[in-house]
Amino acid sequence: MAASAPTAPTPIAYDDDMVFSKVTFGKRFRRHKLALAGMIVLTIMVLAAVFAKQISPFDPNSIDNFHWHGYALPPCFQSATACGGHLLGTDGLGRDLLSRLLFGARVSLTIGVFAVLMEIMIGTILGALSGYYGGWIDYAIMRVTDVFLSIPLLPLLLVLTAIVAASSSKAALNFGVIVLIIGVLSWPNVARLVRASFLTLREREFAEAARAIGCGDLRIIFRHLLPNAVAPIVVQATLDVASVIVLESTLSFLGFGIQPPTASWGNMLSDAQANLQNAWWAAVFPGLCILVTVLSINYIGDGLRDALDPNMRI
Repeated sequence: MAASAPTAPTPIAYDDDMVFSKVTFGKRFRRHKLALAGMIVLTIMVLAAVFAKQISPFDPNSIDNFHWHGYALPPCFQSATACGGHLLGTDGLGRDLLSRLLFGARVSLTIGVFAVLMEIMIGTILGALSGYYGGWIDYAIMRVTDVFLSIPLLPLLLVLTAIVAASSSKAALNFGVIVLIIGVLSWPNVARLVRASFLTLREREFAEAARAIGCGDLRIIFRHLLPNAVAPIVVQATLDVASVIVLESTLSFLGFGIQPPTASWGNMLSDAQANLQNAWWAAVFPGLCILVTVLSINYIGDGLRDALDPNMRI
């Protein structure tokens, strides 16, 4: 009896909820109105920071000796010429507040992005190794993670930045050190998140199939498992950018972050506290920038979480 020819496997029909595509992501994200508003506001903030040199009316560190008479100039929204062109007023040293806000956005946003990139890189690698291999590797990495989580982040940052500040007064070096310290100390939450995803993904059929055809561990980790764990990492990174911006502002406010005359939102708040009753605008506008930026990033994170959730219908 002749053997029948093998038939092609019947293709599986996927519906819109089973297949995740860019169209699906776009529909889900656009449905989150606050996330869209946050994206628009954050885009404006980023563009303002990128083109701060072109759009700022004054040098952020220059003193307007012609209009400054020893006290901060108030905001002037009706006529720019009436207040010497300082639409948002000046600080106590006669420096244009709008220009310093624009250049301060560069510092705060850049620290937030680069510190989170370092945090994600360290946390993803350690979490992936811990979740994939398990055993003593998992135990060792998780115990180190517990140690980092048990240390209060802000007091440790204050100590480390104070040590570095005592050995160097360069603002550029201080900037790099702040990014390095925050990135190195903030990875444990990302590591635990990635580990939890890998503990599930390593038992899935596609991971077993990759091992069956002889794929190496590194290929399985970075080519097959990690792309399926990107969604929670992206959401965590978005939320951590907001946290790092607040953390940097706190350090600068306390005098351990970006050092004057370089402008950041945090040290602008610190400078404004000495004359808060007579120049409220010098503290309100930097505070509003921090508030609006953090809220925008948090709403974007909520929108990404909903858009990347496979259990949510379009």
